[in-house]
Amino acid sequence: MAIEIFMPALSPTMEKGTLAKWLVKEGDTVSSGDVIAEIETDKATMEVESIDDGVVAKILVAEGAEDVPVGQIIAVLAEEGEDVSSATAGAGAAAPKAPEAPKAEAAPAPAAAPAAAPAPAVAPAKHDGDRVFASPLARRIANQAGVDIAAIAGSGPKGRVVKADVEAAMAGGTAAKPAAAPAPAAAPAAGAPAVGAAPVYGPHDGIPYHEEKLSGMRKTIARRLTESKQHVPHFYLTIDCELDKLLKLRGELNKKLDGTGTKLSVNDFIIRASALALKKVPAANVQFAGDKMYWYERADISVAVAIEGGLVTPVVRGADGKGLADISNEVKELAGKAKDGKLMPEDYAGGTFSISNLGMYGIKEFGAVVNPPQGAILAVGSGEQRPVVKDGALAVATVMSVTLSCDHRAIDGAVGAEFLAAFKVLIEDPVTMLL
Repeated sequence: MAIEIFMPALSPTMEKGTLAKWLVKEGDTVSSGDVIAEIETDKATMEVESIDDGVVAKILVAEGAEDVPVGQIIAVLAEEGEDVSSATAGAGAAAPKAPEAPKAEAAPAPAAAPAAAPAPAVAPAKHDGDRVFASPLARRIANQAGVDIAAIAGSGPKGRVVKADVEAAMAGGTAAKPAAAPAPAAAPAAGAPAVGAAPVYGPHDGIPYHEEKLSGMRKTIARRLTESKQHVPHFYLTIDCELDKLLKLRGELNKKLDGTGTKLSVNDFIIRASALALKKVPAANVQFAGDKMYWYERADISVAVAIEGGLVTPVVRGADGKGLADISNEVKELAGKAKDGKLMPEDYAGGTFSISNLGMYGIKEFGAVVNPPQGAILAVGSGEQRPVVKDGALAVATVMSVTLSCDHRAIDGAVGAEFLAAFKVLIEDPVTMLL
């Protein structure tokens, strides 16, 4: 009996994936545990193993196919002794599902259909008084080509003139703008676009450009952060922390760690301080969940790591119970796996609180977007020398600004302020992190 291989769910949130590469071909014999394909998720590229023995009877999803739904059949194995052709026939009903997805990209052909019938392009478009319903892009193309948009029949909703209609009229040469009446054509271009007109996204005229398709990671970032700003009521709190004691302690500890392969960074102290502050202020270590709240008793810190093409947030689990050296080594390992695209779901799933540090880029202060379903994210700026007043006298100190972005459904302003106060104490008196 044919063995069907499905697109696996490689993370709790995965709904679709890209079949990046097949490592087998039809006719190959595979054993349980053999790596047969590489799947690109929104976080990393992961290997997929065969769970059965058999012969690859048919590959149903082409290499490079994008947005393949989880659970879709991607290949068929013939069992030992089974005729390969019969195994393929048994999966015939499912075979068309996979190839059809990539072919959807080749579907722009219908857009050329109006060009084959230019005659209707001279029929009057629908008007509202003297206004012609047309998309901004159609108006621009018509104006540049000297085409009278009022003489073009629209094929869009409610007779709206769209780009394809103008191109069809240009191809048929039937809607040239009348030389004696330039003013009426110019008036609609100056007016406001039709009510409900969608913004037109596309390259600007005359500006060189190249086009790149969005990766799965970029699509996920765009979708999740748009949802966050639309549905999560953000508020922001900023506080300044002096770093001189921390920098001195860091230097002393790194001398003691010399030769061990561990070197503490300021970010390691920030992770530790955030975790301890969450333990001191448990009301900040929460997530909103509709009609209930989740209060977490452990601080799992998601650390934003910039990689090529996007951003991932590997998690330092139980950071409140780990020392600075352990945190440092774990962050380096996770960051290396992230940049190599080797993160596993258990490396980035979950997390109760996030940190985004742009201090190494010289950014003084910024507000980060909450990463749902977490309740807060700490945006860390650079440490720089600033004038401060101490005991009534002007002095110079190394100061770092941090901004806490909170989901107001889960965290109130007073709670956010309490968290930042606890964080500031730990950063400015870092010996207390070692107790």
